[in-house]
Amino acid sequence: MKTVSLSGSLRENVGKKDAKALRKAELVPCVLYGGDEQIHFATEAKNFKKLLFTPECFIINITIGDKSYNAILQDVQYHPVTDNVLHADFLLVKEDKPITVVLPIAVEGSAPGVMRGGKLKQAIRKIKVSGLAKDLPEIVTVNISNLNILDAIRVRDLNIEGVTMVTPGYQVIVEVRAARGAAVAAEEAEE
Repeated sequence: MKTVSLSGSLRENVGKKDAKALRKAELVPCVLYGGDEQIHFATEAKNFKKLLFTPECFIINITIGDKSYNAILQDVQYHPVTDNVLHADFLLVKEDKPITVVLPIAVEGSAPGVMRGGKLKQAIRKIKVSGLAKDLPEIVTVNISNLNILDAIRVRDLNIEGVTMVTPGYQVIVEVRAARGAAVAAEEAEE
């Protein structure tokens, strides 16, 4: 997985008044979970643009004072009107403990069913997986070279070593649907 750096400073006080003062100074109050104790820190709001407005999933190298932590972005709270980031939760990544993340899906190849007049439909663009950080790929690639009309690739058809699928196995990722013209042509070919 890709790594992104983020720097922050420890929060002296924790509470509503402190969080409001931080937001007024264009800082975002954050919490780092998963260690021996929670670490409350603040970082600049502009740092979240590279984390939030991309389909990719990152391991974030958080530097707080003189210490450095590897984490993933667990949860983000937004302002209901302005969509500014109000609060962020990070989860500490340990080498021996599995993490659950959402990875983007990339479709590669060309389906014979589409060439015969079918329509390709990608039902989901992200998939939830669990595994050790070293085993997680940056992107899940789905090859559609064997899809004919009315064929589909489901989550259970994916096999990534060391990774467990959290998304239900029956979920369709990509399918080739029959178009009206393709269905008529298929029936005429059978006759």
